[in-house]
Amino acid sequence: MKRTLAAGLFALLASNAAAEEAVWAPSTFTLDNGMEVVVIPDHRAPVVTHMVWYKVGAVDEAPGKSGIAHLFEHVMFKQTKNIGPEEFTSIVQRSGGQLNAFTSWDYTAYYERVAKPQLGKMMELEAERMVNLLIDDDPKGPFISERDVVKEERRQRIDNNPNVILQEKVLGAFWKGHPYEITVIGKMEEVAALTPQDGLEFYRQYYSPENAILVVAGDVTPDEVRALADVHYGTLAPTGTAQTGRKWMPVAPLTETQLITHADPKVRQPVWSRYYLGYSQKREPADALALDVGLEILGGGMTSRLYQSLVERQQIAISANTYAWTTLHDQGPAVISASPAPGIALDALETAVMAEVETVLAGGFTEAEVVRARNKLAADAIYARDSQSGMANMFGGWLAIGGSVDDILTYPDQVRAVTPEAALAAVRSVFAPEKNFIEAHLLPAEGDL
Repeated sequence: MKRTLAAGLFALLASNAAAEEAVWAPSTFTLDNGMEVVVIPDHRAPVVTHMVWYKVGAVDEAPGKSGIAHLFEHVMFKQTKNIGPEEFTSIVQRSGGQLNAFTSWDYTAYYERVAKPQLGKMMELEAERMVNLLIDDDPKGPFISERDVVKEERRQRIDNNPNVILQEKVLGAFWKGHPYEITVIGKMEEVAALTPQDGLEFYRQYYSPENAILVVAGDVTPDEVRALADVHYGTLAPTGTAQTGRKWMPVAPLTETQLITHADPKVRQPVWSRYYLGYSQKREPADALALDVGLEILGGGMTSRLYQSLVERQQIAISANTYAWTTLHDQGPAVISASPAPGIALDALETAVMAEVETVLAGGFTEAEVVRARNKLAADAIYARDSQSGMANMFGGWLAIGGSVDDILTYPDQVRAVTPEAALAAVRSVFAPEKNFIEAHLLPAEGDL
């Protein structure tokens, strides 16, 4: 009965999703200065989400300058030639809007969510800081003061968080020799050494209309956005200084298996993980989609094979899951992770987890499991369209790494086309016995066990 109900539910989701796809029609165009524009009409409420994505992230940083892409995210909110200190944020908030920004290895993005009449003002503000940002050597000025803010952010978010400390160690080893090797926030000593001149050079190289993507989702038409974009962005001259070839490269397989541990008094629940080399949707789209489907079955939730075996039946874990970083431009990790039940040693947990993985991979997936996993992933992607910010993020993030609008529009069909054989082959390939991996143990401090 449960299987029948689940199958019926996913059939309904797929039917609703297909109907939603039929009315979803993003538009694209390019301004004369090279700035790409994506418009996603959504007329349910008189609000818009306005995003500017720059094709620069931590992957593009020069040696010894780690953290500068993220630092720039902070500096961009401070002061320009025509906007005083802190005025950018206050202007948006006084209009009832919300704003923020984020940095990845692959891109930097800025967004505002406002009432529709404020869209032109948001473009005016973003265009202003694209070309007129203030960077000077004043100790209390925007660059140096925000450099100190980023140092404190690193102390709070990384140096004070045992889980993030361990992940930074693991990813540094996983991506050794690759531009992704250094965390986005940067090394403390390198951030502290960044100078205003470094900032000016970075700004002049990457912050230019032809290196940016404008995404507007909300109660607008393509013609309305084009008219406003021509006025506010179209007059900006391209600099032509951004790198035409970015620093992406295939991630080399791990040459040895490693164990990395981190113990801290703040840890109350141990965690065991293994990191294997996975696939990138940009580089290996078919393999990455198949891997996502396979990992959904293996450890994607409370109905997954690992959770049902280790948590429900054997009761030796309080959590068990699998996931993969498939949306970076270059290959990221595919991860198996579990946390032991009280009294269960990590070695015993590891043995049980890998025994279950081997059993699943030897026996394969059922057709019903694959259909359920495919439908869930497709439905998740379609329901993300209910969120303006979700829509803007989907397009901005994918286009910033060289993807196309069509890739996003066809994703549900692509993932629904993954066969049981392909899903199993992808997971078997990633977790093959001969593959090296990084094992990570997050532990309480000695004496706290």
